[in-house]
Amino acid sequence: MDLNVIHGAALKQVTPCLVMGVAANQLATPLLQKIDKALDGALARAVAAQEFSGTAQQTLLLHGSRQLAAERILLVGLGKERDITLESLRRAGATAAGQLRQRRLTDFTWVPADSPLHGLQAEAMASAWVEGLILADYRFERYRSADPKRAPSLKQLNVLTGRKGDQSAIKAAVQRAEKLCRGVLLARDMVNEPGNIKSPAFLAEQAKAIAAEVGLQCTVLDRPALEQEGFGALLGVAQGSIREPRLIVLHYRGAGDERPVALIGKGVVFDAGGISLKPSEKMDQMKMDMAGGATVLGTLLAAALLQMPVNLVGIIPAVENLPSGSAIRPGDILTSLAGRTIEVLNTDAEGRLILADALTYAKRFEPREVIDVATLTGACIIALGHHAAAVLGNHNGLLRQLQRAGEASGERCWQLPLWDEYAEQLKSEVADLKNIGGRPAGTITAAAFLQHFAKDYRWAHLDIAGTAWQEKGSDYRPAGGTGFGVRLLIEHLSQNLAQSS
Repeated sequence: MDLNVIHGAALKQVTPCLVMGVAANQLATPLLQKIDKALDGALARAVAAQEFSGTAQQTLLLHGSRQLAAERILLVGLGKERDITLESLRRAGATAAGQLRQRRLTDFTWVPADSPLHGLQAEAMASAWVEGLILADYRFERYRSADPKRAPSLKQLNVLTGRKGDQSAIKAAVQRAEKLCRGVLLARDMVNEPGNIKSPAFLAEQAKAIAAEVGLQCTVLDRPALEQEGFGALLGVAQGSIREPRLIVLHYRGAGDERPVALIGKGVVFDAGGISLKPSEKMDQMKMDMAGGATVLGTLLAAALLQMPVNLVGIIPAVENLPSGSAIRPGDILTSLAGRTIEVLNTDAEGRLILADALTYAKRFEPREVIDVATLTGACIIALGHHAAAVLGNHNGLLRQLQRAGEASGERCWQLPLWDEYAEQLKSEVADLKNIGGRPAGTITAAAFLQHFAKDYRWAHLDIAGTAWQEKGSDYRPAGGTGFGVRLLIEHLSQNLAQSS
């Protein structure tokens, strides 16, 4: 979508559709009164007939007149002003995108609110609305034949500012949203890519391409290098597939010699469960088990595009988990990069094995904090559904920061406890620990397993099993990969920068 920020009078804009957000208690603003007068009272009649009241997600399409340059006016309800948040504005943007696509309107002009709503600044509102528009317009159609009957993608958006002094700030906010969404869309594309294409090597090549585009440093460790380093847990998971594992390491340096933030993303490109085979129903969705890795890749891309003054290390252990004659068996014992031995009681609890080695590897970069992101446990979906990620870790301040960033970004997370008692479930009679702790508290015991390898730094674990994939689209999250976590992590980094400045 081509985005432009322009200055001018709303009633004089020549456009196929003029889009406006309307709060429920602001149905008679000066601009709406002018539009209603130009339409000979059509808006007032619609309000009187209770066809439009400005409730959230409600829409009203009015056709233009000779007194209006716009061919159509699309009003999108925002709800009561006191209830308006950045998230409700994202959803309003998504609603507008859906209405425009449905009517095959690809070019349009959006009029931001003339004044801050519920204390929200104009730039933040513009950024949120554009996020919703861009993310709602996403489709993964690279393997579909062209079809003229299919709703077209949005092509051009003009953001209209009534005050020329606002143009620069609004333009910066719109550009920021566009760059941020670029990272989210990359993550979605990576998750939606089919398993026959998406090998660990493919993931590494995509990382190299992104690194070359935006100036990241990219290092890829292949099997010989992983064997030399001693990645025993990662290699154990990978040995069931003929597709060779990779460890992808990305560096973004935007802050000189400062210690980096390390982001680790689970990269299981397809997870059949290994010998502990998953049920066949919905196994096709297991191409999304590298969503954590996709989130890390998208976050590094967005941070580079935004030129954030921070140092980042992205670590993505990429493997495929399949059953075969060479696959690890339940009862096998692996030696991790940290030297700790692991009794593998369930080969479908493989994500924590590759993350264990990645968490150990992260130590060498002397990070000031480490955040891992993984579609780790089905138990997380039972606990929190598809509305929030679970967050656990060893530093309450970091966990609270991530929760605040989740509320601001619309990618919410909820803290679960990580008490010492949960580690008791991981004690093994034949190794240092076992990779499962039984059915009780499955999300927590998975994090307790990871904690054994994350004791030397501030660490948080995001379990995105319930939020990384949607069977049915809603709001600005389409069916398939959601790209969850990119906006959360960028918001977390931004808030940290704001606090330190």
